[in-house]
Amino acid sequence: MLAIGGRVETAWGQTLPAPRPALNTDIVVLGTPLADSPGTPAYGSVTIGPERLGGDASGRLEDVLSDVAGFQQFRRADSRSANPSAQGVTLRALGGNATSRALVLLDGVPIADPFFGYIPFNAILPDGLASARVTRGGGAGAFGAGAVAGTIELTSATRADLPLVAGAASVGSFDSQSATFGFNPDLGEGFVAATGRWERSGGFFTTPIDQRVPASARARFEDWSAGLRAVVPLGPRTELQARGLVFADDRTLRFEGADSRSQGQDASIRLIHRGAWQIDAIAYLQARNFANKVISSSNFRLALDQRDTPSTGIGGKIELRPTIGAGHLLRFGADARAADGALAEDGYSTVTGAVTAQRTAGGSTRTIGLFIEDDWTLGRLVLTAGVRADLWRIGGGFFRELSGAGAINAERRFADRSGIEPTGRLGLVWRPTAGVALRAAGYTGFRLPTLNELYRPFTVFPVVTQANDALDLERLRGIEGGVDIEPVRGVSIALTGFYNRLEGAIANVSIGPNLRQRRNLDAIEARGIELSTTARRGPFVLNASYAFSDSRVRARGPLDGLVPAQSPRDSLSATLAWAPRGGPSLSATLRHVGRQFEDDLQTESLPPATTLDAVARLPIGHGFALVARGENLGDATVVTRNSGGSIDLGTPRTLWIGLRLGG
Repeated sequence: MLAIGGRVETAWGQTLPAPRPALNTDIVVLGTPLADSPGTPAYGSVTIGPERLGGDASGRLEDVLSDVAGFQQFRRADSRSANPSAQGVTLRALGGNATSRALVLLDGVPIADPFFGYIPFNAILPDGLASARVTRGGGAGAFGAGAVAGTIELTSATRADLPLVAGAASVGSFDSQSATFGFNPDLGEGFVAATGRWERSGGFFTTPIDQRVPASARARFEDWSAGLRAVVPLGPRTELQARGLVFADDRTLRFEGADSRSQGQDASIRLIHRGAWQIDAIAYLQARNFANKVISSSNFRLALDQRDTPSTGIGGKIELRPTIGAGHLLRFGADARAADGALAEDGYSTVTGAVTAQRTAGGSTRTIGLFIEDDWTLGRLVLTAGVRADLWRIGGGFFRELSGAGAINAERRFADRSGIEPTGRLGLVWRPTAGVALRAAGYTGFRLPTLNELYRPFTVFPVVTQANDALDLERLRGIEGGVDIEPVRGVSIALTGFYNRLEGAIANVSIGPNLRQRRNLDAIEARGIELSTTARRGPFVLNASYAFSDSRVRARGPLDGLVPAQSPRDSLSATLAWAPRGGPSLSATLRHVGRQFEDDLQTESLPPATTLDAVARLPIGHGFALVARGENLGDATVVTRNSGGSIDLGTPRTLWIGLRLGG
């Protein structure tokens, strides 16, 4: 194990509190963020290290994050066979509505889509990351306006972690191919990391065999991404980190012609100074677009062409850490985010093929926040507390619909809204003896509705879901407590109990046959336990996580007491790896997700699913290794959607073989 910046990282990356937290570290690695504050462990987290990030059978970040029980996307499908707009992330079974309730940061920058709030997982190469830290539970801090279910912090690998040249190429089931590359040269006293990925597949049938029709299509896809990160020192204590990312993704789902396309161009710049007054300053820009075609499930003709959804996100933060005395780490600063977007879609008659409606809608959201937080170390006790205040605004909302002939059917302008939202968090970590840490925390948080939720209706034929411009904010209150122990060397265990109440939770509420609308529920209450463990003995490593969540809707009417849609009661992940130094390696991952309901009325359910994945790696010399991967080796049936008996399925047994260079 290695103690860094007030925490202890085990062999596979699980984080436990260090006996004596340090405010600063004497050794600084170029390209890293500022050191964690000593109060960070109070909120409980699991850190996934680079070995696991680059070692999952699917090669996809969202599947690696599923190692943390309680992590889920709106659908059980990954980013190869789900609609991109359904890739929202939540934690602790707080209900799914396709928008991220967890704040996902890449090198400190929020990466959610400005319009939809989904995470473009297909654009992020896991091999280029040093760690992924998942903190379940809301809170304040920088960019706290979106962290109602928790925070996922992705940190890029540094030059010291990366070979000069890396790459991989694989072929797999369903006429699938994938290729990645990395080129990481030194640049003066700094470095550059260039990465890329391309992949395609003929796809598998998401439709069960007894429901297939001539129009049924395989879930084929093709996507690519290219990223460039440069880190340049500006002095002995100051560095500049710059990042650029471009990506595009094309998918076909369920029926011929049901095509979607997402694309983006992101850029960010970050200044870090490690002097007596530490500084972390970030600015970023996102340009995204999305298009989607809906095919009728009755006559399999085009029903809706969501042809253009351009959006822009812009934001930044500045965080200051002054030296104020022994035992204190003070952080304060400001952050801001702005999102603008609009949709353009055409409705079609599935009988004549003529355009029946032309719709445009959109608007903007803004948040500006001030935050302050202090960690106070008193021997074996660390106290942490922080508050923030956010000025928010929803404005410029509009909806316009023309008939197929161009006549105005509807034209509305929605009133601007604004307010100030205070939030805060506090926690403590007490280490009564070596290898034991007790922690407790309480927090509040909030999330603005996305432009998608406010203004964009959508159809998963035959169900239509209406937008709602009057949606209120989601507000979270939560408490938790836990213990981290290391009973013997090489074994760590973390146990957490929690209670979260999400007031105003936005859900797709049934208001008629095949008709839903996004609405604020009174609340969703979730309580449960989370257990994580890591054990290492010689070349063997076991990493396991289990979450039990009792999640219920609190609302007037028939929804009261029901389980929120897309909220499993339990989930489990366990990976056993055999990795002798310098030799072949083998790992197997077992995942289980419990039964969950498709809709708010609990009329349709998704049965439990258990899958087994495996990866084998055989070095063959000169930096190359032969890699065999197997997904869902037991070919378990994973139901990802059930709408009135119309079923979609997740990834079946999928086998891969390929070569890997440099890692």
